[in-house]
Formats: sequence, C-alpha cells, structure tokens
Amino acid sequence: MICAYIAFTARGLALAQRLAAACPGSVTRGGADGVPLADWTTRQFAQSDALIFVGAAGIAVRAIAPHCRSKAADPAVVVLDEGGQFAIPLLSGHLGGANDLARRLADICGAVPVITTATDANGVFAVDEWAKRQRCTVLEPERIKRVSGALLAGETVRYSADWPIAGTPPQGVAPAADAAQADFALTLHQQGGALHIVPHIAVLGIGCKRGTTQATLEAVFANFCEECNLAPQAVAAAASIDLKQDEPGLAAFGHAHGWPMDFYTADELRTAPGNFTASNFVQSVTGVDNVCERAAVLASGGELLLPKWAHDGVTFAVACAPFAPDWRWKNDEP
Repeated sequence: MICAYIAFTARGLALAQRLAAACPGSVTRGGADGVPLADWTTRQFAQSDALIFVGAAGIAVRAIAPHCRSKAADPAVVVLDEGGQFAIPLLSGHLGGANDLARRLADICGAVPVITTATDANGVFAVDEWAKRQRCTVLEPERIKRVSGALLAGETVRYSADWPIAGTPPQGVAPAADAAQADFALTLHQQGGALHIVPHIAVLGIGCKRGTTQATLEAVFANFCEECNLAPQAVAAAASIDLKQDEPGLAAFGHAHGWPMDFYTADELRTAPGNFTASNFVQSVTGVDNVCERAAVLASGGELLLPKWAHDGVTFAVACAPFAPDWRWKNDEP
C-alpha cells in the first residue's frame, strides 16, 4: 500500500513521522509552513493508495471533497488527531482498506480506531471487505448496499461460487439453490443482477500476426470477453511466445491494462501440461503447435479455462491460477 502522510504542526509532523516509520510512506508538512493542501491532495489522490491526515477531521473532509468519486476508485483516507488519540477512517473503509489501516495506525500510537461502517458496528458480514481479502474485484459496487442492507435487516443473503469456499459461511449467508437467485456471486462470468466478485486469477494467452496494432488487440479482446462471457477484470497477466516480445502493439496492449507479460520459447511452450488445439500453420511459423493456450497454462500454473479463440489474426486463450477462497473476512481472524 502506497501511503502519504500530511501534518500541519510540529507535533503532528512528529506523529506522522513515527507512523511512517512503522507503516512506510511519504511525510509532508502542509499548510502555511508547508505545501499547499489542495495541491498535495490532488497529487496524492491520483498516485497513492492511502492518504493519512494528522490534524482536524474537518481539514481532511474539505480537502478530499472535490476528488471523491466512488468506493471502488477512491483511495483510503484516515485522519488522526495530532495527539494520537483517535484514528478515523473517512473514505474507502472496506475496498480501499481504510478501516484496516486505521486499526494498524492506532496500534502503532495507542489510538482508538473509530470505525463507523454499519457492518462493522453491528458485527455483520461485510461482503466488500471479504472480496478484498480474497483479492477480488467487486464489479458493481452500487450493489454492495443491497447485500449489506439485507444482512443488517436480519435477512438471509444467498451466494453462488464457481469454487468451493473453505470454512463455514458467516451468519446470514447461505448458498443459493440456483445461481440465478444469488445475491452475490464469486465468479469469472458476469451475468444477472447479482453482486459479482471476480478473482484476479486469469492469464490471457495471446497469439497474433506480426504488426498487429494495439487497437486491433483491444477490439478483439472486447469481442472475446463478450462472446465467452468473461469479466475482463479477471485477467491479471498475459503471455505469448518470445517471437512476439518486440511487437509494439502487443506491448502497448499489455501496458494499457497493467498486465505483466511473460514470453516463452517454443521449447518452453512444448513443456506445458495438457491437451491443446494443434495447428500445422502455427507449428510451421513458430516451431510449436499452439501458442496462446500453452502460454496461458505455463504463466498461470493452472488449468485451461477458455480454449483457443481466433478473430482478425489474433488468438486468445485463458488459463486460471489455482484459487482457494475461504470465508474469513476480518484481518484479525486466524
């Protein structure tokens, strides 16, 4: 987590430096004797995972107000008074991790963490915090309140999952008889009105003609996800053959999505375990009978999910890394 601290007095600066020594991040003096608060907030909102204000809560509220977008996009924001008595998460308590950060900072300086989210206050399962703990993306953050609201009202919410979930479901959570009836779904496929929770476990194997542009790859990827009903947020990395390592379109495509990319030799691709869609043409050009499927399997360390799919000179396949979700949702759980 990339943290950024700002304080406004000598006492507050000393506390910020103490906190940063244990929970690393940049430390800035703000206000009349330091950098302009508005400039600092604008910069850190764009580049940091967490903003920690050491000072009055009102200062923080006014500073972040112009930048707040959604719980899915905003960084964590925590305020501590300069005496180190209270640690208050103001923004992105669950998805951004502000609640956990406030607890951690409170432990460092002996403060009281002031957690105000309703699920925490009532000891109710927090589906968004659970999703973050499982390293998943929540696709429809506006649906979180529907799930949380039902649990807070004492109702049972139903779930579906494409993987077995270890442990016992939290109170008020039960499996759905049918996936179409689920209130939230742990899946790689987005369909229906459930809250979709998508793990980052998919590797996109890629084959393409020389000179394929980023624009072509983007268009084909959109078609691939739609036709195969794959949530694009599931893709965590991409892979191909080393012959494509210098392709600018492919490099730009991966960079635009923030995917690390692995490249394998033909000999390495032949070692991939499993049965693959063979092509004599691909064999003649690359020295191996399949690129996209084999590359995806090697990079993921898992099994093929979506076999070779071809369009406009591009081939895609998806393999998934092993995934073992469990029902723990609080950081203090064993």
